[in-house]
Amino acid sequence: MTLRLLKPFALFAICILIVGMACSMFGSSSEETAEPAVETEAPITMETEAPVSVETEAPMENLGGDVVGIDNIQNAVIQIESQGTFADPQFGEYLGAGRGSGFIIDPSGLAVTNNHVVAGAGLLKVWIGGDPNVEYNARVIAVSECSDLAVIDIEGDDFPYLSWYDGSISVGMDMYLAGFPLGDPQFSLTKGIVSKSNASGESSRSAVDSVIEYDATSNPGNSGGPVVSTDGEVLAVHYMANTSARQAFGISKNIAKSVVETLKTGENVDSIGVNGEAVSNEDGSIKGVWVYSVVPGSAADKSGVLPGDIITQLGDIPVASDGTMAEYCTIVRSHSETETMPIEILRLSSGELLEGQLNGRELAVTNTFDVSGSTESGGDGQQGTAGTVPGTTLNANASSPGEFYYSTEFDDVSDWEYLVVQGNENGFSQEANNSKFRVKILKGNTWVYFLNKNFTYEDVQLDTRVENLGQNTNYTGLFCRMSEDGWYEANILNTGEYAIYLYDPNNGGLKTLHTGGSNLINMGKDVNEYTFVCQGDELVLGINGYEVIRLTTKIGGAWAILREGQAGVFVASTYVFPLLVEFDWFTASVPY
Repeated sequence: MTLRLLKPFALFAICILIVGMACSMFGSSSEETAEPAVETEAPITMETEAPVSVETEAPMENLGGDVVGIDNIQNAVIQIESQGTFADPQFGEYLGAGRGSGFIIDPSGLAVTNNHVVAGAGLLKVWIGGDPNVEYNARVIAVSECSDLAVIDIEGDDFPYLSWYDGSISVGMDMYLAGFPLGDPQFSLTKGIVSKSNASGESSRSAVDSVIEYDATSNPGNSGGPVVSTDGEVLAVHYMANTSARQAFGISKNIAKSVVETLKTGENVDSIGVNGEAVSNEDGSIKGVWVYSVVPGSAADKSGVLPGDIITQLGDIPVASDGTMAEYCTIVRSHSETETMPIEILRLSSGELLEGQLNGRELAVTNTFDVSGSTESGGDGQQGTAGTVPGTTLNANASSPGEFYYSTEFDDVSDWEYLVVQGNENGFSQEANNSKFRVKILKGNTWVYFLNKNFTYEDVQLDTRVENLGQNTNYTGLFCRMSEDGWYEANILNTGEYAIYLYDPNNGGLKTLHTGGSNLINMGKDVNEYTFVCQGDELVLGINGYEVIRLTTKIGGAWAILREGQAGVFVASTYVFPLLVEFDWFTASVPY
């Protein structure tokens, strides 16, 4: 499997500044505090902890057309899946889906969420109250990219809904955050207090005059969910969080209510039609607004702006020079949506600088630059071609890049053994049948590792295809260099997150080397292909044919302790079970 290295983006080392958003497309999940094994400018994202939540699987009450309170707030909170074409600074352009939250504000089905949850989506799916059996279609009514708000219309009528809080928001008041974190269909309600009633709303994803700060636990997927009082009235719309300081933020009802009233009429507010974020390269020579997606039919769309473009100037004025959307939004707010305005963009995918106008002259190339030879690690920049691996292959003398040491379709698993790292042998079952290796986790907190006995490896690339057939939240992955001294593992959650760990049996077990989130992970009941490369002092994780993270295991010699060992796959569960996954094939090959 050859990993795509996204060469246009690597040249400029574009990095996201200031904030991390709360939707399921971004974030990480780990409570580890070990020294990271990759030197990066970490984004501020609090979406890193498992939700300490009040969860319920109770069926929805029949509250059609009624306003709901805190006791039945679940009935008016929605999970939103946005499908479409998006572009990410790290992962490039992809066709995928992300999940966020929202809440109904009118019995006709009008609902509020974040612009960054729905803007540019070609298809919206909605589930209400955590009921996975009833799926609704929805359409975007209007958006505000600078306030990071959107109103959508859910197909149907007579829905329960939430009302806005009428009083003043004060520091220390109790609050709740409702939503569907981590892409899980299970409803979550977390409690906290308001720590600031009027915090700064300037960030890399918005420029809001008034936001509130609170300490309720949030995770990717909470974006767009309601922040409510103890009576269930809406105080704010959750939109971002801060990892290092345990802070979460919501767009205050003082701002949100007014913007939403306008959006309900179908009129956009402070928008040119993009889902954007302030970005910069490492030396600051390139700054602008990264375009994740474009709203069809918008001024940006008609001018020729594409996902993956960087808006460097708007109205002949540079934007995002301070790492926030403040300059960009000041310009947008100074012009009407239909007004002609100059725009300049940098298109890294083709190495072009383009200039044109919103509501006027289409973008045209004014300059070009060379992106050849700019891959980070010498890859060929093409999508992976792993495919199905026939039969079983054994070749201890493999030496050329890509050549298999070992491959199997699991018709015979007599050359495999397992290790239960956590839990006991009654907590899982395994079965090989019809060229599938099926593992079922029967009890919580069960971690099982399956090792191939044929080889021990130093440098190796591991690939597998795995399908989730059970619960939405599970842990699967690949590990290398397993010995009595420990191992390295790539741990992928089908909620959109991943982690790279070192298992050190002599120093407390799992140590976090890196955590992150990726839209490349097909969430829920779906199929994914994973790659894990262990080569020298480097570890590389690939997801569905694309390189996601490359890091070194050698930080002052601290992690450079493992050189050789066995390899294989694993399945694990924490509090969600039973789980059911099937591995289609597994290969161990010479790394490129």
